[in-house]
Amino acid sequence: MKTSTRLTALAGATALVAAPLTVLAMAPANADVDRNGRCGAGVYELSVDRERGGYDVDAGIDGVKPFSRWTFTLTHDGKRLTKVTRTADDEGEVDVDAFAKNTRGKDTFAFTATSGAAKCGTSITVA
Repeated sequence: MKTSTRLTALAGATALVAAPLTVLAMAPANADVDRNGRCGAGVYELSVDRERGGYDVDAGIDGVKPFSRWTFTLTHDGKRLTKVTRTADDEGEVDVDAFAKNTRGKDTFAFTATSGAAKCGTSITVA
């Protein structure tokens, strides 16, 4: 095999390997988007996952007083998805889940959680 033929074959093989990697790098991420912070004596997490043509939205608090009552409000683009009052379990954990359909443009999700004087919340915007 001539040197020029080998170089052409090597260049072609390199392109075949590099092309899928380039596509993977340019593909939109479908990974979770999370926000964490302090909430009274505990910590909160808001997670938004792309699923089934929409978003799974999960908000949770860990490390709060066991059996304390918390009111959660989850919103999508300013519209309420859910508002519920839940009791923390014996380990001081409480979670709320919701599903939202994808809307045109950016989607903004927010949550607030309140229990007595403790109040926390955050938001996530996804494209």
